[in-house]
Amino acid sequence: MLEKAQQATSAIKTLPAQQKQELLQQLAVRIQQHTQEIIAANQQDLERMPDTDPKKDRLLLNADRIRQLAESLQEIALLPDPANQLLLEKKLANGLLVQKRTVPLGVVGVIYESRPNVTVDVAALCIRSGNVCVLRGGSDAFYTNTCLVALIQQLLGEFKLPETVVQLLPADRNLIGELLTAVKYIDIIIPRGSQQLIDYVRENARVPVIETGAGVCHTYVESTADLEQASAIVTNAKVSRPSVCNALDTVLVDNAVAAKFLQLLAPSLQAYNVEIFADDKAFSILQKAGYPYLQQAAPEDFGREFLDFKCSVKVVANAEEALEHIRQYSSKHSEAIISSNAAISERFLNEVDAAAVYVNASTRFTDGGVFGLGAEIGISTQKLHARGPFALEKLVTEKWFVHGSGQIRT
Repeated sequence: MLEKAQQATSAIKTLPAQQKQELLQQLAVRIQQHTQEIIAANQQDLERMPDTDPKKDRLLLNADRIRQLAESLQEIALLPDPANQLLLEKKLANGLLVQKRTVPLGVVGVIYESRPNVTVDVAALCIRSGNVCVLRGGSDAFYTNTCLVALIQQLLGEFKLPETVVQLLPADRNLIGELLTAVKYIDIIIPRGSQQLIDYVRENARVPVIETGAGVCHTYVESTADLEQASAIVTNAKVSRPSVCNALDTVLVDNAVAAKFLQLLAPSLQAYNVEIFADDKAFSILQKAGYPYLQQAAPEDFGREFLDFKCSVKVVANAEEALEHIRQYSSKHSEAIISSNAAISERFLNEVDAAAVYVNASTRFTDGGVFGLGAEIGISTQKLHARGPFALEKLVTEKWFVHGSGQIRT
């Protein structure tokens, strides 16, 4: 399968941009035409997952989400092709014409869990940028992923392209090791999922890795914050979709406003049955407020990605302590401050080491589509090549083209 993926690179990277656009536009139509078939396959996966599993929301594909997938495909089709762009051109004194252009990465391997929308997003982004993709989805989404890849491969065949431009590996854990070490066939590996998955890939891969997915996201409510606004932002960041990586995990609240803010926040989180793991000061405040879903925080509840209707709360003395806490526990995904103090807000933006930092806004906005980049493969939390939404523009590398007329180096 990996050999065939490498062989397919020549076909997709030479496909004209207009045909890549047409392929994705037709895929958008095809997916909507097969909505009921996709939902039926998805139902087979959903039936195997307990209702109490927080990943179930990520697994779900309904008619509305399939429509959104189709709209995303249309948006990707209309984005500028990132490949074959001339970045630099100059003529040297010896007559050599030197050009630097963008070219596709080649074969992109993606390992992900419980999110069948990733199957379509990755395939579309790779096709648009002239790359081949090898997908290894989780066993939780086996039936849905199989259905989606079959539709994609059918359309590739109609465009006279190898079906191996998009391949789905069997959900066999033993194959992950081969994928991670296939330096001859795979150009880059992107893990998208839990911290455990990302750690495993990082520790075992010989192929270059771009880390995406894990998000331990904090919101710091500073002493000058508009507390009504802060309550709305924190609630949105936690409950709007708790199973995704840009959802809030920890609330840090300044001691000067802790009692007032937590009493204001409590009813909003209680309405969604959010379980709070609170430090001693926050626990005392919330207990007096009669908060019903309250636990005493253990050390491991900070730096924890909950992916559920759960969060931790810590009272801090000042911005200095909040910044230190974030430095210690952040996964470098998305961090926010709620404040009316411009100097402290600017310090937060400059000092916090994360892919996305916010002032007076929810971390839930960290998303390729929201940022106007189209769909994304994931949110990169590292610093080399791509950081933040890893979208179409980053699925290329550089290549030097040199034209001569017989020059030799002396």
